Amino acid sequence: MISTFVPVSPAQTAGKATLRSVELRGPAGKLETLLNEGDPNARYAALICHPHPNGGGTLHNKVVYHAMKALNAPEFGLEWPVLRFNFRGTGLSEGEHDGQAETGDVLAALDWVENEYKRPVVVVGFSFGAAMALLACCSRDAGKTASSAVHALVALGLPTAAEGRIHRYSFLANCSLPTLFLSGDRDEFAPAGDLRSIAATSAEPKKLVLLPGADHFFAGQLGTMQNALVSWLKEQLP
Repeated sequence: MISTFVPVSPAQTAGKATLRSVELRGPAGKLETLLNEGDPNARYAALICHPHPNGGGTLHNKVVYHAMKALNAPEFGLEWPVLRFNFRGTGLSEGEHDGQAETGDVLAALDWVENEYKRPVVVVGFSFGAAMALLACCSRDAGKTASSAVHALVALGLPTAAEGRIHRYSFLANCSLPTLFLSGDRDEFAPAGDLRSIAATSAEPKKLVLLPGADHFFAGQLGTMQNALVSWLKEQLP
């Protein structure tokens, strides 16, 4: 399914969630984390993965932060607990950047969220984080695969051409988790045609949303991205 999203402004309500760090160890050592607590009765919890550390990506990245707000802040109507973490070798996280082994960091963080909240989990990634999230949750090449706690995946700005490589994500043809591909139609690391091809060959249920005029970082359109994300989640999840 492919669509162009027209934003709808959320109601603005007051409210602040508790922010704290948690103890989390991945395969390469301690991982730096931030947890935004949500409504104790929220039906879902979420994990968000940040973009490439070689490009300055961390858990504080603007797209990651705005995605967290969409899932956690009361004005969007979800109020889920959301865990962000730094991949190995990033910020205060131990270990060294690898480029593929980070799937193990995703799985370690996912295990923590599942054990802490005992409820279904939505995994969101931006750019490199999207690639690692999809690999961790869908690809046998990741070694250990994600548990049945994962109920949906969101790939923001999924890169198809980066670091001199072409990425096709052929393993998504066998991944039956509901998946949202959300990107700008001017994403310099993911031409719209490439994303259409990836979405077309991915298993159902899936949806591709291309935001008109948006680049890889959703510059000037972070609110539109948030609304598109929340809209799909509310449609997709009971």
